Amino acid sequence: MTGVQTGAWRKLGLVFAGPTGGHPALVSHAALPVPYPLDGDLVRIFYSGRDAANRSSVGTLVVRLGDVPRVEAQSADPVLAPGGIGAFDDAGIGIGCIVPGETEDRLYYMGWNVGGAVPWRNAIGVAFGSAREGRFARRFLGPILDRGPVDPYSLSYPWVLRLGPQDWRMWYGTHLEWGATQADMSHAIRAATSTDGLDWRRAPEICLPPQGEEIATVRPSVLAQADGGFEMYFAARGLETPYTIGRAISTDGAAWQRVPAGIHADGESWEGGALTYPAVFEQAGRRWMLFNGRGYGASGFGIAVWEEG
Repeated sequence: MTGVQTGAWRKLGLVFAGPTGGHPALVSHAALPVPYPLDGDLVRIFYSGRDAANRSSVGTLVVRLGDVPRVEAQSADPVLAPGGIGAFDDAGIGIGCIVPGETEDRLYYMGWNVGGAVPWRNAIGVAFGSAREGRFARRFLGPILDRGPVDPYSLSYPWVLRLGPQDWRMWYGTHLEWGATQADMSHAIRAATSTDGLDWRRAPEICLPPQGEEIATVRPSVLAQADGGFEMYFAARGLETPYTIGRAISTDGAAWQRVPAGIHADGESWEGGALTYPAVFEQAGRRWMLFNGRGYGASGFGIAVWEEG
């Protein structure tokens, strides 16, 4: 098994409390923050905000990193809005990750559908554009990964790494079962591989299932290590317990071993006793984590920095 970094996360506080209503598509929430490092200590962060009807779109802002991070610029307009009526993403977009490219970048996301016998049905899509400029557009009206024999119910937040020209890896959430109540729900993380980042071969086995009292493991954030292994941060929740952030390591990206995450929720702060939707990245010689608290991004997102221990 790959080596484990020892240390802990030092929280730097709430950085962005959410959009201020400059555009009707973005009036509340800043869920699922996703980083794209710019120059020096500047990072562009994409997030999922909501309109008055709770439909989510992708927004963006620029943050200056440091012991006191601050917002330097914020776009009022959405980067990517929900699809047309009947599309797999007509009820909203939950951003997954950004993958840089030589000529264009990719934004992988989860599209929402609502209604029917279950509360939602999700699939995975992709948009193309420039992360530096905060500009993306669809090339396909349909998803690149949808329900099928391996994933019969619903798919969620993809995290994609491009390790080589024809070596693409994805980790994403999948429903294992639905039921009459939330207690019957089970959601886990699965891996997939691709040669072009569009046509994916899904692993038949689950790579990170819920354990103990958990009912869901969601929103993986994966780093490739210098030794060839992988490190994943993710969110997990129980039926009666709020989201917490977990951590796991792997030599091959398929079999994972959980290790201490080094971060815990604060019930007296903006976090509201919950931590969720982590996104970990390295910039300016340090490792950073973006995360949400209770309420699925209703209170905005914070930043933490890793300190060796």
